[in-house]
Amino acid sequence: MKTVEIDLGSRSYPIHIGSGLLTQSDWPSRLKNQQICIVTNETIAPLYLAQTKALFKDKTVIDVILPDGEKFKSLDTLALIFDGLIDAAFDRTCVLIALGGGVVGDITGYAAASYQRGVDFVQIPTTLLAQVDSSVGGKTGVNHPRGKNMIGAFHQPKAVITDLDILKTLPDREFSAGMAEVIKYGAIMDSTFLQWLDDNADALLDRDVSALQYAIARSCECKAQIVAEDELEGGRRALLNFGHTYGHALESLSNYSRWLHGEAVAIGMTLASEFSMALGGITAEAHQQLVEKLQKFNLPISADTDITSDSMIASMLRDKKSRDGNIRLVLLEGMGNAFLSDQYDRKMFTSHLEKVFAAD
Repeated sequence: MKTVEIDLGSRSYPIHIGSGLLTQSDWPSRLKNQQICIVTNETIAPLYLAQTKALFKDKTVIDVILPDGEKFKSLDTLALIFDGLIDAAFDRTCVLIALGGGVVGDITGYAAASYQRGVDFVQIPTTLLAQVDSSVGGKTGVNHPRGKNMIGAFHQPKAVITDLDILKTLPDREFSAGMAEVIKYGAIMDSTFLQWLDDNADALLDRDVSALQYAIARSCECKAQIVAEDELEGGRRALLNFGHTYGHALESLSNYSRWLHGEAVAIGMTLASEFSMALGGITAEAHQQLVEKLQKFNLPISADTDITSDSMIASMLRDKKSRDGNIRLVLLEGMGNAFLSDQYDRKMFTSHLEKVFAAD
């Protein structure tokens, strides 16, 4: 097992990464909470709920099973968790355990941040994307019909338990979606890691445990470094949203039904890289290399949609990074070196979108 620490002073916590952590680890014994609420979804429950419950034989355990899908990341679904907690008379000493992907993790974390003004929670991410991104850093929340993750809170987990064996049952499409976030870390802050991903693509696609452990750990180390410097996204943490401003707009405009989150981010990274190239931040060769890495992991690089450029701009203006009517973008100045800016040529930006999306 490898452990990555998130250094946040009194709120620091470990990310444990290894095989068999749902059956062969002593982490449950370190939880002092006597009331356990396991939140999962209809897809994950038949696979892992029973064995997760078995970890807490001497405690009071309830479960809440949510519908599966991004479209259910809503206030209505959030209420199901509160219903379960209140019906069971759980108090402020309870702990919520998020057993699932990014949707389950985000909504469970927000429930933990809100229930009785804040209770503990633990992340057990069951998708690669959640293991390298959404389970780490304390961002929690739900979507609004007009924007992704517009309602939420920062609430750090007590621990993240990443069992590599879970990835054996992950569908190929979900695995590829997770690789988009892994590639992101190389693009924004570690070009050496980006090259390692290229060199080890076959092993990763074959789900080699050693390769996966390194890729996940390195991704978490990158995120841990940024979160420790900027927990509440006042500055540098926004770099983690490379490709996300475009991607979130695509998800919202398609009612969260066309692309998986990682797929939308892959398209967004392609667009952000392309615009960085147009601004002179990276070479055409560097842009092409990034695109080829995305394609190597079976990720989309174009939207192929009837979404318009005007609707994209309107949606991107609702992004949480936007300020004073300006869309702030994460752009590249050399591979492995990202920056946040709204000081770019607006006409070039509009033209860039119009080349990809139809005009109104």
